[in-house]
Formats: sequence, C-alpha cells, structure tokens
Amino acid sequence: MSNFQFQTVSNIISGLGSIAQLKDVLNDYHPKRLLLVTDPGMLQQQLHLPILEILESIQQDYVIYASIQADPAEHIVLDAVQFAKNEKIDMVLGFGGGSSMDVAKIIAILAHPEQTQQLKDLYGIGNAKRPRLPLVLVPTTAGTGSEVTPISIVTTGETTKTGIVSPVLYADVAILDATFTRNLPAQITAATGIDAMVHAIEAYTSKIKKNPYADMLAKQALRLLNKNLKLVLKDGHDLEARQHMLVGSMLAGQAFANAPVAAVHALAYPLGGHFHLSHGHTNALVLTEVMKFNAPQAKQHYAELMTWLDPYSTGSTDGLCDLFIDHMQNHLDRSGLILKLNQLNVPEQMIDRLAEDALLQTRLLQNNPRELGLDDAKRIYTAIYT
Repeated sequence: MSNFQFQTVSNIISGLGSIAQLKDVLNDYHPKRLLLVTDPGMLQQQLHLPILEILESIQQDYVIYASIQADPAEHIVLDAVQFAKNEKIDMVLGFGGGSSMDVAKIIAILAHPEQTQQLKDLYGIGNAKRPRLPLVLVPTTAGTGSEVTPISIVTTGETTKTGIVSPVLYADVAILDATFTRNLPAQITAATGIDAMVHAIEAYTSKIKKNPYADMLAKQALRLLNKNLKLVLKDGHDLEARQHMLVGSMLAGQAFANAPVAAVHALAYPLGGHFHLSHGHTNALVLTEVMKFNAPQAKQHYAELMTWLDPYSTGSTDGLCDLFIDHMQNHLDRSGLILKLNQLNVPEQMIDRLAEDALLQTRLLQNNPRELGLDDAKRIYTAIYT
C-alpha cells in the first residue's frame, strides 16, 4: 500500500457555470484552430451553444466534428482523426459522454503534425506516446469519469472492444459544469450514476494497484454518488445534486485510473458488444452478482465501504459485506433499469459465448480480488438471466 504511483489531470475546474472559464483556458493556450468533438445528440439539443458563444466572443477559430457514436468503432475514430488533420487543428475540446471524450483523446495524439504512430500502435498499456495536441474535456454525463482517465475504448470488431491506456491520454484541463446535465433522461442518469459507483467500488477492491490515494477518492466518490443519485432521479433539475454527481464521477474516475477496474467491467463489455446496451446499464446488470462472487476475498473492503456510507451500521464483517451488497441492489432496484437478460432479448444460448468473451478481458480480470474462471462467468450470467 505504501508503494504506488498516482497520476491525474493537472487542472480541474468544477462548478455550476464553470464553462465560462474556458475563455481563460484558451487564452493560456492561444490555439489557432480548435476542434470541438461531440455527437449528433449534443447538436440536436443545442447543448454546445454556450461553448460556441465563448469561442465567438474571443474570435476563436474553430471547427466541429459531431459524428461520434456510442462505443465508437475504428472507422469513426480514423475518420475523426483525418478530419482533424485536414482542418489543421492545433487544440482539441471533447464535449459529451465517454465516447466523445475517448475519441477526443485519440485525436489529440494522432492529429499532432509530428506524430508518427497509427491507431493500431496505440492499443494496449503504455503504447501511446507523445507528442499530442492540447486537450480539454467537458463531460455531459456523470458516469464515465473519462475526463480524468488515461483510457480510451475503441470497438475493434463486431462485438469486441480494445483499450488504449497511457498517461499521454490525461487531458490538460477538465471542466465540470452540471448545467450541461440538467436535461439528461432518468434512465441515462441512472445508468451513468451506477457506472460511476462501480468505478469507485472496483477501484477500492482492485487487486494489484490498490493504494491509499485511490482509496480516499473512491470512498469520497461513493459517498457523493450514494447520496445524490437518489436526489437527481427524484428531481432531474436539482443542479446542486447534479454537480455533486459530476464531482463524484470525476473522483471515481481518478480512483480507477490509478487502481483499475475488474470483473464487473469484464462481464459488462460482452453484453454491450453483442447487444448494444449502454455501458452503465451493462455494469448495473452484473454488479451485485460479481460482488457476491468476490465477497470471499473482498468482504473486508465491502464492509469498510458500508460503514463509510452508514457509520451507524453494525455487525460482523460478513454481515456488513452482505449489507453493502444489499445496499447496492437497492440502488439498482430504484434505478428503473431492466436488470434481467431475458427481458432485454438476450438469448439464453448466448451465455456460453458471453462468458468466453468476458474471459478475454485479461487487462481487467487481473485486477479482480478473486480469480474468475469460465464456469464462474457462466454462473453469473445465468443468475441474472431471469
């Protein structure tokens, strides 16, 4: 626990209306031509207009790439990079959910005029190298934590995702302004909120790189998310609660960027790949069954998290562990998300394939507190089928 390395984004700006500080950020970097990376939904809802007002107020030259899709495929990433090169941009602003921010990170590397790497060279851990362009990230959901992680996820096959993990992907600036999240539908609010809670839990139980700094962040993240998820699901226009959710998501992102996630994500990925379910939703589907599986090795950590959330909770370590799993199940039950695979039109005969694909996620499974095998994965998927 005393031997660790911790890295994060060097400049984090948080607060309602804090997007106004983008003007100061741009004055620091003096870009000649800025690229705004986002998705069609952001343009349709006109969420990007406050950013455009700032850019135009300082006569900042800019272009917009808005063809990002959920779980972006390689061809989308390559198209975005080529667009950036053609436009000769010298700064990147990622605005949106995890997909937009993930692609913005990759553009910042590959669109640098002196960069010699190709997309295929970046996959894996530590392969992405400098130089890269200045990078600002502005999240519009409280879930992925991508604005403070050194990770980008790309869909590399029909059903497979591959990670790029490198300190080079840390943004220069992250701006957290919950005014961009006020109109999020309840289902997306719930799924992204659960996603952030999973990040905190898996960081706290991470096997290899668990460390006191990440623990501190994970606990504070979980406390904020635990309290405020209920509030924003009750009243989506509670901006104070939404700002707390953004901060909680960011803290969880910082935690798992340094103490990586594990089996929940490993089992969630195949569900997203095969059935195009949102990442937060797939995490929610497998969360408590993975926690039950991990309990023999992680019960002390789960018990600690339970007493952190509720100092008045008492009992044995086993009892507190069970209480924490029940507590998370209550969050899932209140989320409004469908939590059974058969209700999501997942064929039962796919369980074996899902389990096989999950076992390919060795980058994630190595972090799990308990070794997970093929039969274990099958049992978890079977438990959430009906």
